[in-house]
Amino acid sequence: MPRRALEHIRRMRGGAQAHLLRCDDGAYYVTKFQNNPQHLRILANEMLCGKLAQDLGLPVARPEVVEVAAELIDGTPELRVHKAGKWEKCRSGFQFGSRFPGSPLQTLVYDLLPDERLGDVENLGDFAGMVLFDQWTCNTNGRQVIFVAHAPPRRGYRVQMIDQGFCLNAGEWNFPDSPLRGLYHRHRVYAGIRGWADFEPWLTRLESLSPAALDQAAAGLPPEWYNADTEAMDRLLEQLDRRRQRIRELIAAAKNSSRQPFPNWS
Repeated sequence: MPRRALEHIRRMRGGAQAHLLRCDDGAYYVTKFQNNPQHLRILANEMLCGKLAQDLGLPVARPEVVEVAAELIDGTPELRVHKAGKWEKCRSGFQFGSRFPGSPLQTLVYDLLPDERLGDVENLGDFAGMVLFDQWTCNTNGRQVIFVAHAPPRRGYRVQMIDQGFCLNAGEWNFPDSPLRGLYHRHRVYAGIRGWADFEPWLTRLESLSPAALDQAAAGLPPEWYNADTEAMDRLLEQLDRRRQRIRELIAAAKNSSRQPFPNWS
C-alpha cells in the first residue's frame, strides 16, 4: 500500500533533488521523483536494493512507494526540480520514499562524525556487510550513510545506510566492476575487519539468497519506474543471481587493491 504525501517539509541536498514529505502514516520520507535529474531508474534501484539489503539484515532506511498528488504539487511552489538550466514541477504519481528516522524536529542526524566519535556507533560492524552489498550490486557511488543520535538519556549513534540509487550502475543496469567502488570514504570504519568471519552473517545470507527472493523484491516496483521494460528487469535479476557466487572474488579484489581498505585483515 503506497504512502500518501500530505505535506512538504523541505528540500534535501543531493543530486537527485529529493524532498522531505510528511505522509499519511505520520512518518516522514525523503522522496525522489520520477523526473529527478539523475535517471528514472534511480527509483527502481532504490526500492529493489533497499528491499534486498533488508533481506540481508542490513541497516538501510525503510523503502516505500509514496504517492504524491498533483494537487499537492500545484499548491507547493517548492516541489520543483532543476533540470537542463530550468525549473519544472515534480511529477505526480508514485515516487520513491526513504523513511526518515523519526521526526525532523526532534531526531538528530549527522552526515559525518569525527574519528573520535566513531567508537560511539553501536553498529559500526555493519559497514562490513554493506561492503558485500555494494560490491554485489556494483554501487558506482561512494557509500552514503547517516548517523542517528539516540534519544537522551541514551548516548551514542546508529549508522543507517542510505541512497542506493547508484547501485546497478545507476540508469545503466550493468556491472562495470572496480575494487574501490561503493566503499565509504573513511576507511577507519573497516578497522574491525580481520578476515572472512567479520563479513558474517551477511556473507552466508547473500550466498544462500534464492532467486525467488530476488523476484519478490522486484514484485512491488511500480513498472513506470523502469518504463515497464520487463525484459530488462528479468536480465537484471538474472545477473544479480549469478553475481552472488562471485562475491568472495569481488571482496578479495577490494582487499588487495592499492588503497588496502581493510588494513587489519591478516
